Amino acid sequence: MFQIISKETPAKAITKFVIQAPYVARKHKAGNFVIIRVNDHGERIPLTIVDSDPAAGTITIMVQTIGKTTKLLSTLNEGDYLLDVAGPLGNATPIHSFGTVVCIGGGVGTAEVYPIARALKGAGNKLVTIVGARSRDLVILEDELCGISDEFFVTTDDGSYGMKGLVTGALDDYLKKDTDVKAVYAIGPIIMMKAVSDFTRPKGIKTFVSLNPIMMDGTGMCGACRVTIGGETKFACVDGPEFDGHLVDFDELITRNRTYMDLEKQSLERFDKELVAHHCASHSKEAANA
Repeated sequence: MFQIISKETPAKAITKFVIQAPYVARKHKAGNFVIIRVNDHGERIPLTIVDSDPAAGTITIMVQTIGKTTKLLSTLNEGDYLLDVAGPLGNATPIHSFGTVVCIGGGVGTAEVYPIARALKGAGNKLVTIVGARSRDLVILEDELCGISDEFFVTTDDGSYGMKGLVTGALDDYLKKDTDVKAVYAIGPIIMMKAVSDFTRPKGIKTFVSLNPIMMDGTGMCGACRVTIGGETKFACVDGPEFDGHLVDFDELITRNRTYMDLEKQSLERFDKELVAHHCASHSKEAANA
């Protein structure tokens, strides 16, 4: 069992956990992920390791509440336990001394960008970071990323903070004044990574994306996370999660990730009803004992 050491809510519907997982913390590298299971009835979900502290034996993850399992996870508190934290899994992100690199984070993908950006800066690169969110209250890790970046930009869909628009707009603006960008790392919603890759392809800028398809075991055995890269089938868990964005079949990935949307919605609706019933029963018991 893996104890939750601390819990914070840095943004709306996003929860940050520090978890006791000494063996994972000892081996973690930028780009690695874990597969967690909340309880013995729960599904296995992949979550990127945001940070680790080998001395303390802890790892940090950030979770956006979207479906049943992430909502269940968000109900846990400091001192509670997770049943499984398996990892570190996946390949470490390729870190090189490129010169100038741009790291782009969209939504909770910003949490995945952070350890990569830090590693790229540590390798001697000039680091430009672009963070995108729907609105100001969903921007995360601004201080941390700003602190390690040579230049830092925020975009919001509604214009409530930073530049109004998409991350590709900010990238376009930056490339107009600095044509020496050698690589782009983009992590976030699939549609965002596709847009960035489509934008950089004709410019010949090497682009890395981190894929998070449907995944079960995380060891390449089940085949659920298969993706098409340059016309070849790859498994995101063991061949990735980072791939050349110019080679990813994003349309196929989007279609595959929507396969179980109806079932996922039904599962979340059942869970919400169970939560309401549990709260009602708890209040009734408290009233009876008053």
